[in-house]
Amino acid sequence: MRRAVAPLLAVTVALVLADSAIVTLALPDILVHLDTTVAQVAWVLISFNLVLGLAAVPTAVGFARVQPRVVGAVGIAIFAAASAWCAVAQSIEVLIAARCVQALGGALALVGCLELLVALYGERRGIATWITAGVIGTATGPVAGGLLTQAFSWQAIFVVQVPFAVLAVPAALAVRTGPLPTPAPATVRHRPAVRPNLTLALLSAALTAALFLLVLLLVNGWSHSPATAALAVSVVPLAALAARPLARLLHPSAEVEIAVGCFLVAGGLAGLALLPSADLAWTVAPQALIGLGLGLTIDQLTAQAMHLRLPRIEHASWTIGARHLGVVVGLVILTPVFTADLQDAQVPAQEAITALVLDAPMPAQDKVSLAEALGAELTDQQGQVPDLHHASATADFGPEVRPAAAQLERDLDAQLERAATHAFRTSFLVGAALALLALLTVIAPHRRRPA
Repeated sequence: MRRAVAPLLAVTVALVLADSAIVTLALPDILVHLDTTVAQVAWVLISFNLVLGLAAVPTAVGFARVQPRVVGAVGIAIFAAASAWCAVAQSIEVLIAARCVQALGGALALVGCLELLVALYGERRGIATWITAGVIGTATGPVAGGLLTQAFSWQAIFVVQVPFAVLAVPAALAVRTGPLPTPAPATVRHRPAVRPNLTLALLSAALTAALFLLVLLLVNGWSHSPATAALAVSVVPLAALAARPLARLLHPSAEVEIAVGCFLVAGGLAGLALLPSADLAWTVAPQALIGLGLGLTIDQLTAQAMHLRLPRIEHASWTIGARHLGVVVGLVILTPVFTADLQDAQVPAQEAITALVLDAPMPAQDKVSLAEALGAELTDQQGQVPDLHHASATADFGPEVRPAAAQLERDLDAQLERAATHAFRTSFLVGAALALLALLTVIAPHRRRPA
């Protein structure tokens, strides 16, 4: 039974935590399909992370006396039903509501799956499996979402989760355990580990810049397809997977490993802020630093926050809350910064576009008609990185003008790429500052309590 059930439970943990970022590469498609704005579509991410972050600890406390297999099975079933609801949502409001229900089911599933994995594998291996599954899900979520969006649609992200979750329900019910342990408060109930949870929250806020804003830059700013963007951001999970073997080779202490990881994340985000051009190759090294930092920090911090603390599930839920509320803080901080910078960049971009149209070797009448079409597109797409291909495609140019029009379109694309790259700069630097704050919580002197 262990061979069949435990992997399904681990996949469930990965699916739930992947959902914190799995829709990232689908956000541009959701933005267009549901006719919304960048600020509104951010709530597809914010709602899930906010509800999961707030519900994790109350769920662990409230269901402490319920059998883990029941908690897990009910949570997985709710998660599956809400995933199907997300897939059929026809408005941004409905999608956000479905994501909230999905997060509630996910909180129950995570609480139940931890205890079930411990029952199947033993405490040490069960906790390690739960933590590792979560790290893998978080790191690979955006890549999987982008590939599914490109191959099918953004709805496919939610459709494929349903059969996995449905299979996991009987798997959870098949594990025989007693109720979750509830130790006596006066003897073995420990306080939450403040420092590692605070570091987790700050680091998660910083990683939001890499998981959310980088995708918007690649798809909306640089006009890459979701599949291309997914392959580009696959550098992060690959580097995260390489981090553990590297750490075992070097044998650093846990504190050094976490500090180095925070510094690498900050350096990678600073590198994304200083990209010299809109070439995907320039993003590889910064993403590799971020991925290495992710792999060195998240599992170590989670293990520190849970180490020798009882009740086990409550302290695990504190790590879930810290991570996902950190994501919310990151989105709340970074989204207004990004949208304000994008708004500020519109006037210079419009002036540069006007200059390019005026200087183009085209008849005056063609310039006027093209300028009117471009102006209408810029007006309709305020608050977004504009896509001007429709204006060029609808223009009726004569055969002798088409080469100049094609060159003008390339020049316009290059100008928009430069404007978008500059508009994201401040947000990436803010993300780097959040990672440095996380580093400060690691290297700050510890206050020793008397024995």
